[in-house]
Amino acid sequence: MAEDIVQARPSQAGHRQRLREKFLKGGLAGFLDYEIVELLLTLGTPRKDCQEAARLAIKEFKNFRGVMEADPLDLQKIKGIGRQNVFGLKLVQEVARRYLKDCMIKRPVCKSSQEVFDYLYYSLRDLKIEVFKVLFLNTKNHILEEKTLFEGTVDSSAVYPREVIKQALKYEASSLIFVHNHPSGDPEPSSCDREITRDLVFACAVMQIRVLDHIVIGNNCYYSFADEGLIEKYQTHFYNVSLARAVD
Repeated sequence: MAEDIVQARPSQAGHRQRLREKFLKGGLAGFLDYEIVELLLTLGTPRKDCQEAARLAIKEFKNFRGVMEADPLDLQKIKGIGRQNVFGLKLVQEVARRYLKDCMIKRPVCKSSQEVFDYLYYSLRDLKIEVFKVLFLNTKNHILEEKTLFEGTVDSSAVYPREVIKQALKYEASSLIFVHNHPSGDPEPSSCDREITRDLVFACAVMQIRVLDHIVIGNNCYYSFADEGLIEKYQTHFYNVSLARAVD
């Protein structure tokens, strides 16, 4: 590969080996951002010196997180980073996401909104558009599946309760958790967010499916409809309306 043409000198190879041994002994504790990126770049080009490319990447994208979330084409504009190097970065990123998902599947997640936030924050925090996810749970509150149902601006014209119900029946879910992100970083729900949540609670109640929460993810923070008492409020409203109609 073209990226492997310039190979590391003996001193550089020794430096890379020291980084690997340091990681094996203590994980990433004590590593600088560029050192982590350097290790990841060597996954794609193990015989090439990646130290300077890692430094340039950190300079361009500000920090480790910025490098990991950067577009592959933008990464390849950095001197010393080619397609093989990008492979290492993106492989680790996707493995991390898959690992988090596998850890959460079949695990109780409804003890707190914080657990759901921790599970999904990594995959949602840097998106430029709003993404609406649904966690489908069984009677023991174990996740059956996690699925992105809608993308783009989350409003009443974009989120369809009938599609949510269709997917819930497909997975035979007993309860649901809704999650979407705010690219602005502010998790405070809009009036539209509140209307959508109310409509979804009503639609699910008709089908005897419980809505456990709707979590809005911002920049290292979140808003939980359940924690704020709004899910219970909407459910009570639905049952009161249903009771009134039954009496009439």
